[in-house]
Amino acid sequence: MGIKTFLIFIVSLFFILFLTACSSAPASTPTPTPVPTAIPATPLPEVGCSVISAEPTPKPSSALPAITSADYVRGPDNASVTLIVYCEFQSGQCQVLGDILDKLQANHPNDARVVFRPLPAASLLDKSQITVQAVIAAGNQGKFWEMRAILRSKYNEWINLSAVTFEPWAVTQAAGLGLDGAKFKTDLTSVETAARAKSMGDAAKAAGITSIPIVFVNGNPQPAYVLNYTNLDATVSLIALGARQFKSCPPFVINPAKQYIATVRTEKGDIVIQLFPDKAPLAVNSFVFLARNNWFNGVTFHSVIPGFIAQAGDPSGTGRGGPGYFFKNEITDLKYDRPGLVGVANSGPDTNGSQFFITFAPQPKINGAYTIFGQVIQGMDVVESLTPRDPSKTPGLPPGDQILNVTIEEK
Repeated sequence: MGIKTFLIFIVSLFFILFLTACSSAPASTPTPTPVPTAIPATPLPEVGCSVISAEPTPKPSSALPAITSADYVRGPDNASVTLIVYCEFQSGQCQVLGDILDKLQANHPNDARVVFRPLPAASLLDKSQITVQAVIAAGNQGKFWEMRAILRSKYNEWINLSAVTFEPWAVTQAAGLGLDGAKFKTDLTSVETAARAKSMGDAAKAAGITSIPIVFVNGNPQPAYVLNYTNLDATVSLIALGARQFKSCPPFVINPAKQYIATVRTEKGDIVIQLFPDKAPLAVNSFVFLARNNWFNGVTFHSVIPGFIAQAGDPSGTGRGGPGYFFKNEITDLKYDRPGLVGVANSGPDTNGSQFFITFAPQPKINGAYTIFGQVIQGMDVVESLTPRDPSKTPGLPPGDQILNVTIEEK
């Protein structure tokens, strides 16, 4: 058999094995030579890839009242995430949650929808009932969210008022919103408004909601300890990522007998990587496939630990997102023995996805645990200029440096 025929046979066999290896199974979280020759220098590793789903969302509580036209809703109907919020306006906890929700929607305008269900705590807070009636009265004239914003922004103005003196204060604020003052004043203390507030409370109690604040994400109640911006932002980001994830393993798009150069264009400059298709064909194939499908565009280096690694590849920015599939480890004789090696991050054996990292220095402790699939050949100064960012030290993290795009050159 001639060399040319032999090479064609090897490449064809690898292509068939790759396509038949894809099957359904369990998503992920990570914790990283020589220029390859044109002909594979080592035996091809066992091929394996598994499709995963976005983390399944538990079935929503059947007792939770359905969203109707009577609800106060802000955000697109087709948002990936709907947050149903039970709160009022006098509670300090509800004030903090209001700030979080506003920031969440500002940063996820297309992915987060908020349904606010006022729930008075009249037995505990002297103005809880009248403030809820104020937003209902404003809502009768299409200004629910505007009155909510006033109650939040001017909290210190009214918090020490009595329930009686709050009423004229609220009427003055309504006039500032351009509302019909007489109608607002009437609605503020009307039997109908009080009855509506009571019906909201009764519906909440029927659903088992007896305390505030309570937040449901896509119908699922969230424990109090996750009601902070960091956790809710991560939740929205990960759920939204599900719409981008692939429903099957990537097709085999590389030729292991060729060489591949990846140029990672970032805000700080270009990082040029020599990929190792002969050493890690699965990893290189996935990286090339994702790059050509614009997966990395706009993705940040979410973890940059000087002296250790710089990590990217998760569009959610949480360090917990992936492309919708896993592929197997490809452990070879390569070692993490120098700066600039490029590896696939994972959360355990054979859970490789889209996240990759670049070493700042030799890292012998991770040898044998993470596939090495490339080496930085230009732009290591750019890697070293990336903004340090340790995800374990939250809050107050600086924004991660952004990848603009990744291009692939085949030789």
